[in-house]
Amino acid sequence: MTRWRARIGLRTRLVLAFLLVAAVSAGTTATLTYRKARTAILEQAQDTAVSSFRDRVNDMGTPLPVEPKSLQEQLRQLARQGKPHPWVVFAEYGSVRVSSGTSPVSTVITPQLRRAALASPRSGSFQRVEKHGDPWLTVAVPTVFRAGKTVRPTGLVLYAVMPLTDEEANVRAMVTAARDGALPGLAVALVPALLAARSVLRPVRDLRKASQSMGRGRLDTRIQVKGSDELADLARTFNESAVALERSVGELQDAEARARRFASDVSHELRTPLAGMLAVTEVLDEDAARLAPDTAAAVRLISAETGKLAVLVEDLMEISRFDAGAAELNTDEVDVAQTIRKTLSGRHWTGPDEIVTDLPDGIRARLDPRRFDVVVANLVGNALRHGAAPVVVRLRLEPGTGAEPGTGSGSGSGGEGARLVTEVADSGPGIRPEALPHIFDRFYKADSARTRSEGSGLGLAITLENVRLHGGTIRAANGPQGGAVFTVEIPLTGREVTE
Repeated sequence: MTRWRARIGLRTRLVLAFLLVAAVSAGTTATLTYRKARTAILEQAQDTAVSSFRDRVNDMGTPLPVEPKSLQEQLRQLARQGKPHPWVVFAEYGSVRVSSGTSPVSTVITPQLRRAALASPRSGSFQRVEKHGDPWLTVAVPTVFRAGKTVRPTGLVLYAVMPLTDEEANVRAMVTAARDGALPGLAVALVPALLAARSVLRPVRDLRKASQSMGRGRLDTRIQVKGSDELADLARTFNESAVALERSVGELQDAEARARRFASDVSHELRTPLAGMLAVTEVLDEDAARLAPDTAAAVRLISAETGKLAVLVEDLMEISRFDAGAAELNTDEVDVAQTIRKTLSGRHWTGPDEIVTDLPDGIRARLDPRRFDVVVANLVGNALRHGAAPVVVRLRLEPGTGAEPGTGSGSGSGGEGARLVTEVADSGPGIRPEALPHIFDRFYKADSARTRSEGSGLGLAITLENVRLHGGTIRAANGPQGGAVFTVEIPLTGREVTE
């Protein structure tokens, strides 16, 4: 049912519903009219025949005992006076059977009619029957002796049999006329159906266009309100919602812009004094060994916290550049394995019990070396801090089957749509399922009990932005054997080669 509705548009459904209502209404009206007209036509013929036959029988004198030949002549004369159509008249008197026709007995006269005629000798009885598909009217009137108020049956019963074929033909003509007029009536009903569908669909179409426009970011979109019906109320509600949404989004954008400017301004203002503080703490660190133990511990604590503050300021400035759209790629063709090894050795992550690498040589790609270094360093550092050693760093090239949007044509075994895949996996407990959707959010803490992070809380967010800047994707998951697994995929563009 849902697929059928999806294939047929709203306009078609409205027109079909309108035509269905029109057809049902016309059919119901025609059926009721047919029944009333048929009953009226048959009752009129029936009343005329019954009244006329009863009057003729009452006026007819029949001597007893019955003489068949004389009675037959009377029946023929009676038949010629039939209304509204000629009758065939039958008479039954004991075992005597006489008729105005060729057969003395009628197959249309039923036992029920005979019993009813004998039960009501004053008024007689009638019955409508069908024989071989043809309608007949049969009327039974007993002859009686009248002596004052006394009425006694003579035993002679006269029956008039009249076909109702003309009346039935009139009824069929009415049905045919109603049927032949139904199609033009539906064709005429199609015009108001289309007009009604258009009046309903126009505001719906306007609402759809306005929704699409708002979805593209044009929050000032409004719908022109026409009329005062439910659709006009819907348009007014949409406009009111759009106004409220535009106001809310504007306020959020202003607040976000102020927050970004604040973070950027604070970062810039802190950068200069922090540089001086770092220089001082370096000098103090060198002389800490010659200081008293308590003083040395305080100096080393100040030095460590100053370093963390410097990292936080640098990360905030980096995030501010991404938010402002000022971050740029300075790409160069590099050996990816050598770049990763340089990142690890530069941070002294070289111990076999700490880092395990699977870095095939010869994979070259156009990357921004500084930003790629940040990506690898943040992922490995995060794995060492929050996971467990050893951390495995893998590099591979996944060939593509065709060009992807935004990728150029590669050369070598990479082919079109090839991707550079870097994977960092730790041996820790992994990431809690409820934390996975938020792992790249700024300042998000996977462990709510950890009130203070060792890093700035922006490492994974900066990693995500750097990967996006390369046109790639990054995802976090838990490995089948436990431990967190971060996978970075960067499409190969330009003149990447694999040797």
